[in-house]
Amino acid sequence: MAKKWGIHQFRTALLFVTMLAVLAGCSTGNASNEAETTSASGQDTVKKIIVGTGTQFPNVCFIDENGKLTGYDVELIREIDKRLPEYEFEFSTMEFKNLLLSLETKKIDLIAHQMEVNEERQAKFLFNDEAYNIFPNKVVVSQKNQDVNSIDDLKGKKLIVGATSNAAVLAEKWNADNGNSIDIVYSGAGEDTITQIKSGRVDATISTQFAIDYQNKAVDAQLKTVGEALSNSKVYFILNKDEQELKAKVDEALKSIKEDGTLSKLSTEWLGADYTVEE
Repeated sequence: MAKKWGIHQFRTALLFVTMLAVLAGCSTGNASNEAETTSASGQDTVKKIIVGTGTQFPNVCFIDENGKLTGYDVELIREIDKRLPEYEFEFSTMEFKNLLLSLETKKIDLIAHQMEVNEERQAKFLFNDEAYNIFPNKVVVSQKNQDVNSIDDLKGKKLIVGATSNAAVLAEKWNADNGNSIDIVYSGAGEDTITQIKSGRVDATISTQFAIDYQNKAVDAQLKTVGEALSNSKVYFILNKDEQELKAKVDEALKSIKEDGTLSKLSTEWLGADYTVEE
């Protein structure tokens, strides 16, 4: 016959079971925390970076004949991706005019689209330190145009530039200093600009020699650059101001890409010359 437990024995057993449960709970909690810490700080953890870029900038960021996103800025990001295993860079394509807003609202983490520094952008965003391209912006007209040989010849004429582009900033500044004598027209896609210049609806735009060379070859744009350079622009990646760590890592990778000659090769391959050093 089983021995009956007294109240004292019952309380002792209940206390023992309770202690086991508490110990088990503590042990499970510690293991979970350790796993989260290891996962959060382990070398295998990869942080995804969304890179905003476009599809309409010849040789810089565009869709090739095979439907692939490629170009100088795109392939440079892919090279940076190879050298920073702690990050995974993923592209998000959109119209140029939407890039800065997408960065500001944190839909993307970084912009790769030949972005130049200006005061408005500096006030809101963070530029990396290492420029990855240096190019002259010039007035661009139809090859048939013999009347416009510099920006001074655009007085009383129409100049088309992309909205929010640095070309727009250059045009607006020149206009403000010269009695607003140029009629500035704003447009989106590159093909629209070519069509308007070809048709004579506008007289000129502002662009780079490598972009014009590509457009002449790809779509028979029949354009030419004229006059002195309006600016010799250095271009950078743009990030949000709280992305100091990512900025430092990108600059570190860019330095190594410059030092081993990869950046020069990419510029020559995609832009037709080495635009990575100042003349």
